[in-house]
Amino acid sequence: MIDKPLMNAVRLSCIAILYLFSMPVKGQAHDISLKIHLAGVAKSKISILSLAGSSIKTIVENPGINNGETTLLKIPEDKLPGEFVLRFDYQEKESSNPYPAEKHIFVSDQNLELWARPKALNQPDSTYFQKDERENSLFARFSADNGKKREQLAMLQNFLISYDQPESKLFLLGTEEYENRRLVYNKWIAAEVKQHQTAFVSNGFVFQHIPPMVWKGSEPDRVNGVIEHYFDGMDFKNPLIIKTTDIKEWINKYVNIYGAMSTTVALRDSLFTLAGKRAIEKARLGHPLVYGWMVDYFYNGFETFNISVGIKMLEPYLNDPLCLTNKREAIAQRLKGMETLVVGSVAPDFSWKLNSGKMIAFHHYKTEAKYKLVLFWSADCHHCKALMEKLYPWYQEPSNRELMDVFAISLDETETEILAWEKEKTQLTNFKHKRAEQGIRSPEANAYFVLSTPTMILVDSKTNTIVALPDTVTALQKEMK
Repeated sequence: MIDKPLMNAVRLSCIAILYLFSMPVKGQAHDISLKIHLAGVAKSKISILSLAGSSIKTIVENPGINNGETTLLKIPEDKLPGEFVLRFDYQEKESSNPYPAEKHIFVSDQNLELWARPKALNQPDSTYFQKDERENSLFARFSADNGKKREQLAMLQNFLISYDQPESKLFLLGTEEYENRRLVYNKWIAAEVKQHQTAFVSNGFVFQHIPPMVWKGSEPDRVNGVIEHYFDGMDFKNPLIIKTTDIKEWINKYVNIYGAMSTTVALRDSLFTLAGKRAIEKARLGHPLVYGWMVDYFYNGFETFNISVGIKMLEPYLNDPLCLTNKREAIAQRLKGMETLVVGSVAPDFSWKLNSGKMIAFHHYKTEAKYKLVLFWSADCHHCKALMEKLYPWYQEPSNRELMDVFAISLDETETEILAWEKEKTQLTNFKHKRAEQGIRSPEANAYFVLSTPTMILVDSKTNTIVALPDTVTALQKEMK
């Protein structure tokens, strides 16, 4: 017999394959070429960066072409359709230092040709595509028309919000006019989406939909009205919306509404968790890829702000085979860590190399200090640098060094990261240092369920039990007092 976990795994894999192959890709089944004619500068390096995923990554580049030359860049089909940054690091003269210039472009199923002047990269009379180019031309036209239409609505909305006589006839007429214009505008958006449904850029038009406003009542009533209708007009059944950059900006605005109501950290965590629950439940009714994207988005946010109640909220979605999240393993690992790596439990052990070269278990490391702080960090991590700027000066005080030993474990892996770590640790001489060879996949990081940096674990030096899991220097100081 086949056990149930295996059957569920097979079922999940089959569903994932089914939906991945059913995802519409607007016809392209091959790499797309971008031919670039360079003008106006001595030479330039040219790169194409993908905006898909959580970070911007270079997918193809030419190390340098000269003025008047042409280069052909191939965009892999697995990145298409999509939004990209076209970057020029140009030298105005042969002796000049490189200077960056960037242009946001859309690429779908059409080979492109671009005449580019890096010094005027976003001026259509100086940098332009071939005459029959579709995606970027459509986006430029739509953006211009959309800007004019939204400007009129915004002016009327601002007037009504600031008007101090909500019972007057003028105010009532104004709200009626706004509602009529809003409906006309939304019909225009829907018509644009339908008319240009074969174009990739049209998948972003839907994010311009304007929900109704609550004009009567208090400010909280108005905010709750925006929240209630925020997802009106959204087509979560369309998987291509997750390939746009608009969806992340749109959800950021939704979360910020809840953030504006937060007056304490506890309330913030509660509201962000509520925002995540509502958004995921809406996406759950749509395409599994969109459903999975929404879970990934909120997991990343909960990790960034260390919102454990939010991560716990995601647990039921891991068991849903229709949720095509990319973070299933990471979320499961974090949930396991939340259950086992708790205050009062024994800290996981690992080996440590002494200055003498001798290897010793962390549990057996003898110290007169009351605490041992296990600190996972990366020299190339912005949040880690911010933490170190507060932690190290505080640790310089002799009384603090007597109270605690710091075991700084670097998760840096690449050659560039390692060089940065070796440089940084020379400035942090009062810490004890080690680099975990496999970074985030190392035995040390796995034992402590580390998925992001920085991570701090305060341990009692005598019993090796966990005293606290502080996320800031302030929280660390409070725990030690």
